[in-house]
Amino acid sequence: MDFVLGGVACCGACLFSNPLEVVKTRMQLQGELKAKGTYHRHYRNVFHAFYTIGKVDGLLALQKGLISALWYQLFMNGVRLGTYQTLADIGLTKDKDGKPIWHRSLIAGAVSGCCGAMVGSPFYLVKTHLQAQANTAIAVGHQHTHHGLRDAFIGIIRTEGIFGMWRGVTGAMARVMVGSAVQLSTFSTSKEYVKQSKVFRDDSIMVPFTASMVGGVVVVCFMTPFDVISTRLYNQGVDANGRGMYYRGFLDCFYKIFRNEGVLAFYKGWSASWFRLAPHTVLSLVFWDQTKAFYKNFKSN
Repeated sequence: MDFVLGGVACCGACLFSNPLEVVKTRMQLQGELKAKGTYHRHYRNVFHAFYTIGKVDGLLALQKGLISALWYQLFMNGVRLGTYQTLADIGLTKDKDGKPIWHRSLIAGAVSGCCGAMVGSPFYLVKTHLQAQANTAIAVGHQHTHHGLRDAFIGIIRTEGIFGMWRGVTGAMARVMVGSAVQLSTFSTSKEYVKQSKVFRDDSIMVPFTASMVGGVVVVCFMTPFDVISTRLYNQGVDANGRGMYYRGFLDCFYKIFRNEGVLAFYKGWSASWFRLAPHTVLSLVFWDQTKAFYKNFKSN
């Protein structure tokens, strides 16, 4: 049940954060492998990107890839949060007095994130392809021609085989391992400190809300470079042999971005990442905390 509750909580958050995910994806693909100043910037910042996408592609384009994103949240975060909760329940993240140990929470978060990334990878792949699709006037990155989730699955498996659904998973694993380790360890530790401060009642929604606000900021700082690499690996086209057209893997992608675009390219879409990750983290963890409390009360009644 922990797996289901975690997935449902993150799906609820995704409904609100998906437009920011679309903006983030576009900004991260903008100027791919080109030096700064040598390409036209369709998206100058997160607000301009919202305006441009809404004006050229239409307002509904801001929810592109929503179905794929919801399935991704259900599978990836269901496994991620469920695994983390299982590790916490058997006492691997706490000391003998039941208090969270930061480094154990960090390891548990990384392990659970890795598991979630593997399971959710096919849906993240399709989500990225669909969110990158745009009118030629504002298109960035490789443009795939899928007409939806089902069409994408069929097309990718037909041309690349079943393992094609996991192309780019190395970037996703690094991305989610880092993000999950930082997010969950920070959340658990922050939540305990907030409770001990007695600023809010232990059952107040402000306890998980405050803890998740801290987690959201920290996640953006550590996760954005891995997020950029993950987006590039997933969205690149493939040749006739099913190999990536731009990058051979995680390290090759890192090197080419650094060589061609500079170190600041790893923080492309930083503003969109913050506007997306912070509220998504807050909503996901608050929903997760509340769904667990609801289920516990339901069982006791």
